[in-house]
Amino acid sequence: MRSSPGRGRPERRERLTHVRNLRRLAAASLALAILALAAAAAAPALPLRLVEDVTLGPPTRRVDYTSLDPTRGLLFLADLAGSRVLAFDVKAGRLKGAASGVAAVHGVLAVPDLGRVYASATGTRQLVAIDEQSPSVVARTPAGRYPDGVAWDPRERKLYVSDEEGDAVAVIDAGRHELLRFIPMNGEVGNTQYDAASGLIYSNAEGRDELVGIDPKTDKVVWRDQLAKCRGNHGLLIDAPRRLAFIACESNDRLIMLSLATHARLADASVGEDPDVLAYDPGLRRLYVASESGVVTIFQVTGRSLAKLGQAFLADNAHTVAVDPATHLVYFPLRNVDGRAVLRVMAPK
Repeated sequence: MRSSPGRGRPERRERLTHVRNLRRLAAASLALAILALAAAAAAPALPLRLVEDVTLGPPTRRVDYTSLDPTRGLLFLADLAGSRVLAFDVKAGRLKGAASGVAAVHGVLAVPDLGRVYASATGTRQLVAIDEQSPSVVARTPAGRYPDGVAWDPRERKLYVSDEEGDAVAVIDAGRHELLRFIPMNGEVGNTQYDAASGLIYSNAEGRDELVGIDPKTDKVVWRDQLAKCRGNHGLLIDAPRRLAFIACESNDRLIMLSLATHARLADASVGEDPDVLAYDPGLRRLYVASESGVVTIFQVTGRSLAKLGQAFLADNAHTVAVDPATHLVYFPLRNVDGRAVLRVMAPK
């Protein structure tokens, strides 16, 4: 996922998940199962109702990031196992097409200004440009060792790609499809986002538990915020109008709300195990946090505070989420529901 708003490095993620599952099975007991059921029953239910499950095809190993182009009504999904980017028409409620040949795709970002979708093809270590309407691949650019999350700066007309294992952020000229440079992060890199208010690029220096600000004019790091008690800051979402950053701490299952104006930590809350992708509905001011464990947490953002509206298990590996701000519909790509990959469409209640 983790657009942000999905998650990178599937081999690492799946290995960690496998180890965790073995540990859980080894430690399982009737008492623990009863406690788990009691805890789930005590947690507030999700304030969502099911609209429909749209079949995407046969079951897949993983659907990673998603990105919505609200101007064209297209939701793009990274089908990692299928090495393709799916285009879903949110108005018609059906798949419109797919761009194939995007090897082990992780990140995906729609850029309506250019009529392009950019996808990180980790299998070929490239950033792939896709024409939205076709959809078909139109260009490929080297993007480091393990390209993952993608951000777009409309002022400088550059793309910033989290090179997760390369410990850097790759900078790419969108017009020339040219790799310009790497910005060292000195450790593993989480998601990278653009802030329209400040004109800065923000990147999770996950290996150092820091949020890093980059000036796109110089491609230099201009400040670093140490994120105390946030281990594995991977997921990132910027609310530019309100000068807020939301950060998912995957290693200790926390969500941090940070002021980008003062750099103060405004809120800190628990979320589902191994949080990944974040999505925000600015109209309802609802923040959605999807996790690798399949637990979804929903917050109400009021001023400078967070209120948890619900937290519950949604589906296996429901780690990525998207929101349509026009309709408030929420989309969860699910890799296997009764023998098929589906896009679960839900509405707030």
